[in-house]
Amino acid sequence: MNKEKTIFWNVDTLYDFMRKDGKLYVPGAETTEGNLEIITKTAKKEDIQVINSGDWHDKNSPEISDKPDFVNTFLMHAEKNTPGAEYIPATNPENAYTIFKEDKTIDENLVRETRNIVIRKDAFDSFDLNQGNPHTEKILDIIKPKKVIVYGVATNYCDDFVIMGLAKRKGIEIYAVIDAMKEIPSDGEPQKTFDKWKEAGVKLVTTDEVVKQYQR
Repeated sequence: MNKEKTIFWNVDTLYDFMRKDGKLYVPGAETTEGNLEIITKTAKKEDIQVINSGDWHDKNSPEISDKPDFVNTFLMHAEKNTPGAEYIPATNPENAYTIFKEDKTIDENLVRETRNIVIRKDAFDSFDLNQGNPHTEKILDIIKPKKVIVYGVATNYCDDFVIMGLAKRKGIEIYAVIDAMKEIPSDGEPQKTFDKWKEAGVKLVTTDEVVKQYQR
């Protein structure tokens, strides 16, 4: 794994997903926190840029329902301006430049120069132009990463959308840190998602394999 033009991508490691008392807890998510912290500290030590995507919902969000099907719709979670929508300490993006889907423009210099970029989204898919964040593609166009290392939750939801969205772009090597992810329980998961990623050319790695690239 060449370190040149590598960025990390932290997916939805928010309180509501990562904690047992969160509003949409991903079972077992807390077991990944040690690895998430290692990755976060590595990024800081090595001055690696991190994209942090995270849900930012309100009662009008298409994903939110009082009668959810728990496939496409869910009860309220990651509500705007609440503790549930904040990142856990293990992944907290320090001094971040936060970009909301409602922002008319983005500051290209800040995208280039800020180590932590936060992309707030209103859908599973960060690349969704309407409900995700319409600036996601432009952010990548500005940064021009050659390699993206992805981790967070949930494997078969937001992780999957990030990875498959990246896979549509040419010239990017994608690495999924599988011991820093956790799936929402479903038949065949997470192996079904891992198999799809491998077919798309994604490399499955561990936290140790990532960190070893930066050991001197």
